[in-house]
Amino acid sequence: MTALPTVLIVDDEVRSLESLQRILVDDFEVQVASNVQEAEALLQTEWVQIILCDQRMPETTGVEFLTRVREQWPDVIRMIISGYTDSEDIINALNDAGVYQYITKPWHPENLILTLKNAAELFRLQRQNELLSIELKSSPRRLEETMARKRENLRDDFNCEDGIVRTPQSCMNDVCDKVRRVSPYDISVLLTGESGTGKELAARALHYNSQRWDKPFVVENCAALPDELLESEMFGYKKGAFTGAIEDRTGLFERADGGTVLLDEIGEVSPAFQVKLLRVLQEGEIRPLGCGRTRQVDVRVIAATNRDLEADVRAGRFREDLYYRLTPVTIHLPPLRDRITDIPVLAKALLETAMKHLGKQVRGFSDEALSCMQAYHWPGNVRELQNEIQHMLVMGDDGVLGAELLSPRVLRAAPEEDETTLEMLSGLDGTLRERIDSLESRILRESLIRHRWNKSRAAKELGLSRVGLRSKLERYGLEKVEQIDAPASREAGG
Repeated sequence: MTALPTVLIVDDEVRSLESLQRILVDDFEVQVASNVQEAEALLQTEWVQIILCDQRMPETTGVEFLTRVREQWPDVIRMIISGYTDSEDIINALNDAGVYQYITKPWHPENLILTLKNAAELFRLQRQNELLSIELKSSPRRLEETMARKRENLRDDFNCEDGIVRTPQSCMNDVCDKVRRVSPYDISVLLTGESGTGKELAARALHYNSQRWDKPFVVENCAALPDELLESEMFGYKKGAFTGAIEDRTGLFERADGGTVLLDEIGEVSPAFQVKLLRVLQEGEIRPLGCGRTRQVDVRVIAATNRDLEADVRAGRFREDLYYRLTPVTIHLPPLRDRITDIPVLAKALLETAMKHLGKQVRGFSDEALSCMQAYHWPGNVRELQNEIQHMLVMGDDGVLGAELLSPRVLRAAPEEDETTLEMLSGLDGTLRERIDSLESRILRESLIRHRWNKSRAAKELGLSRVGLRSKLERYGLEKVEQIDAPASREAGG
């Protein structure tokens, strides 16, 4: 049996320690310390992969403690959890302590567990790379062949034809066609679309189908950092350039030299930073903070945004010259609600990925579950669908994931054939009685699905008699739906 990764939680608040330990104990080997002295003693004796440390403690700060950890135990993945969002704390955490993640309170248990699992995977990969480096140190040719194979595998994963899951009738076919046509040409591309529509996936497809495919692909989220930190991340800095700059740091553009940079959420950068970014695009040169000389870089820039940049240009929020530098080609990714036919195949692909990641196997989804997914409007797009599927997989006990595992917001969505009902509810048409009937029908359907069509349980929840419930089912035509799903519900104990 594989040993669980070890997480060390450092927090002076007992309740916080107990809460975190209770949530993490099923997935991790958890060690706790109420002060840094206890934590350092544990680090001396235990093989710790991840430290989750509170920022504000009586005798020191999380940044100060993790800075010492970085010097003595550099391989440990360092994370801070705090109820404070002071930008100086965040900057110091990134620069001094080299933290992997700065988590703000309140945190969501599922998101926290996923973040820690990703950190554990990063630790494992770091160890693998160290061992590989030692093994291949005396054999450069073998190292070169291994790296070439890895690059080829990445290129195959993001092939224009196979990287984006879709059906033959999908509106994504036009997107894939544009990606295929644009990829070979060394020009900038702007990817537009709502959050969660797959802009980063499209950017990777552009890179791995270009002439730069064997060079670095680097992503920067421009909305995640304040200007001063974004500048140091993108352009790098010299030791002593500012407080906390204890060593030289190579910026994103230099790391990606010869390859591709994805500037995600480009519409969020300030006007002042837009000027600095324009120079990079015009001249192909950067100037690290604290350095008196510029450096030449050769990168292809792909930008992504969920904003209307043309409107921002007209309003004076985004520089017109920078906009035209970024948009020789613009590719728009449609929202998931416009890809109804893709949802079954996309859900299956996301389920396959989730099963590999979580180590749990099921046969698939029930037809009713897929029908509910297709009826929902998915404001969070593919990312929301991915989270929903992970939730279903974790909570499901049967071999088939049924509709009762879906979140209430998904279950409340009316089927496609009931679009006129949605119009009534939104006030576009229908009398008060018709709107109330529509709402009652949807509530009945949601309750029955959650209880796997067990009428006794649904009636009890709704405060109805079984006869009263049956009458309403007949009135709203829900009996025929029940007939379709009855065998599955009886097998599930309905």
